[in-house]
Amino acid sequence: GRINRTIYTLKSTFFTHSSGQYMDPLSEVLSMLKPRSYITAGFDAGGAWALTLDDLAGRIKCYAVMQGACWLSMKDMEAPVLLQAGDCFVLPSGKAVRIGSDLSTEPKRASEVLDPSRSGEIVTYNGGGDVFLVGSRFEVNGRHAEALLQTLPPLMRVETSADRARLRWSVELMMEELQEARPGSSLVAQQLAHMMLVQALRLYLSEQSSNDIGWFAALEDPQLSKALRAMHANPAHSWTVQELATQAGMSRSTFAERFRHKAGETPIAYLTRWRMMLAGEQLTHGRDTLARIALSVGYESEHAFNTAFKRVMGISPGRYIKATW
Repeated sequence: GRINRTIYTLKSTFFTHSSGQYMDPLSEVLSMLKPRSYITAGFDAGGAWALTLDDLAGRIKCYAVMQGACWLSMKDMEAPVLLQAGDCFVLPSGKAVRIGSDLSTEPKRASEVLDPSRSGEIVTYNGGGDVFLVGSRFEVNGRHAEALLQTLPPLMRVETSADRARLRWSVELMMEELQEARPGSSLVAQQLAHMMLVQALRLYLSEQSSNDIGWFAALEDPQLSKALRAMHANPAHSWTVQELATQAGMSRSTFAERFRHKAGETPIAYLTRWRMMLAGEQLTHGRDTLARIALSVGYESEHAFNTAFKRVMGISPGRYIKATW
């Protein structure tokens, strides 16, 4: 049924490198973040209200506005954003956020209003009836979570209307599960929350509307994304800037300049950092020798690998393993 198809899709989306199967860059990063739905709930608010989202550090929030509208503001944002019914938004950066019907209202702390022990329920606040949100807060458990989250825009907003059938389906079915509270509804809602997160990120990428700098901004670019996919598909290959430019269908100089502008670093710097993150995951699992790990990320010499790892990660592979245990 629909639930089994949902869980199957989730397993496919978050498939890990242990199988040797290639994943696209977005799936790889999500797999490395290891997002776990910590609290999935509905929020039904009424009257004048405001919340300070004080629980974002090391977490990703993904919510959809099902009814009504509310304002959202965060540090360094030029002006508050009005979120209306049909909007889905993702908050991955950990920056301080305020949300409410009226941002001049004295805010309550979200950690007090949205009790984690009430996951799978609908929280009614201030009588409810004016604005209704559904979504989830994800814990990210990967060792590289902080570095990866910093590459994402602080606010990602997409619409669930029009042709966004998959996202709308996930959101609406999650709302039904929360409202009807049938046996197993909490688990199903959590699974659907993962679907909602992936679909929202996909749609945000497809809009190509962000001016942010970082890995995600480079992935938005149709040409640069081809080079990123090539690097992720074969990180052990001795990529040159010219080869990557060819993958992107660009001249070497144009590719290098655009990549640096969009990603905030050179193509080879990005490749090296990604290789070290992959190596870090393998070191954490402890299944392979250092020599095999080095080869898997493009280094024939353990010494060269050790030097690169320490330069990028700030710690030697041996100490990285000890820190893991």
